[in-house]
Amino acid sequence: MDKGQKLYSIDPQQYRGAYEQAVAQLHVNEANLAKLQQDADRYTELGKQDAIAQQTVQHAQEDLEAGKKQVEAAKANVSAVEVNLRYSTIYAPLSGTIGISQVKIGASVTPGSTLLNTISSDNPIAVDVALDENLIPFIEKENRSNKLIADSIFTLTLSDQSKYPYPGTIYIIDRAVDPQTATIKVRLLFPNPTNFLRTGMSANLKILNNSGAETILIPYRAVVEQMAEYFVFVVNADTVAQKKIFIGQQIRDMVVVKSGLEENETVVLDGVQKLRNGAKVKVSAPTGSGADSPGGPKADSSKRKSS
Repeated sequence: MDKGQKLYSIDPQQYRGAYEQAVAQLHVNEANLAKLQQDADRYTELGKQDAIAQQTVQHAQEDLEAGKKQVEAAKANVSAVEVNLRYSTIYAPLSGTIGISQVKIGASVTPGSTLLNTISSDNPIAVDVALDENLIPFIEKENRSNKLIADSIFTLTLSDQSKYPYPGTIYIIDRAVDPQTATIKVRLLFPNPTNFLRTGMSANLKILNNSGAETILIPYRAVVEQMAEYFVFVVNADTVAQKKIFIGQQIRDMVVVKSGLEENETVVLDGVQKLRNGAKVKVSAPTGSGADSPGGPKADSSKRKSS
């Protein structure tokens, strides 16, 4: 369906009648204004000759101004009624796909309350997604980049696990973070030349971090937060030392460590709430039973991951 295509026609009889009545009233007001103008001109001339009371001249001028206001009001009424008459024929406001009509021929409709149909834009098609607030610096950076399409930063995986062939670009980022969910809404645009994507479809959005830098990834449960700062316990021989770290994006149950931790350092995963700096521990595999006592600390080596 193309923009401007005729969709519906509402019976224009009542709108046409109202329009013709408004036009007739305008003509009456204009004729009355012409008479008032003649009277005002005549009384003004007589007033200059002192042949008529000045009060009569003043009243004639006031009647003339009132007649002008009546003509302006009549013109405004004609314009308003003409809009209703013009909108009795409804055209497509945009190109796209139209749904199944919600009304039948002969049905009564009311402006502002009766839904006739819904039109969706096809190409491109918008995808709304709520992203974690930790991703704001990344998406802001990508939003300023001119290489989004070439780098395929945003891709879709469909419900059948197939990959949608066209990457998306950022269209708009919402003004504020939702304080309830700590997410921000981002609208992406995806090319849809074959109309394969449909409004209301669900898909998984994948975001590629193509910075090329290697990062350390550790389980998030190993991180201890204290006064808005983050720490981990690192194992040295049979004792632990608390180290301050700076974390980045959280990926499911893992978190990126920006700095403060070296590759292959062993960090404590479980039981960190019971530990103190310098405490003695016994290292075991993270999938094992832990230390000698139940609930004892478990440790694992930090891994470096290429982004």
